[in-house]
Amino acid sequence: MIMRIFQVLIRPGREAEFAKFFHETAIPLMKSTDGIVQVLPGAARAESPREFSFVMVWRDLDALKVFVGEDYTSPHIAPDEAELVEARTIKHYDLVET
Repeated sequence: MIMRIFQVLIRPGREAEFAKFFHETAIPLMKSTDGIVQVLPGAARAESPREFSFVMVWRDLDALKVFVGEDYTSPHIAPDEAELVEARTIKHYDLVET
């Protein structure tokens, strides 16, 4: 399984707008995506009010590529959230099951 950690930094003043998108659109989309085993959404906190993240566990690399395409190492975002996001990062790991 593949663990994918996606983080975004929101443009100043756009936090509430992004929070609405995050809760109403992004989380439901990720939870309903075929190939995702688990989704752990992380909302902003007082000490980091512009940062949001997702930790996703994917069944395998093929399932991830079906969702994001061959260039899975780039942090893709939807066009409707692009104007809200200042920066984004993506990291991938092999999940260690304990």
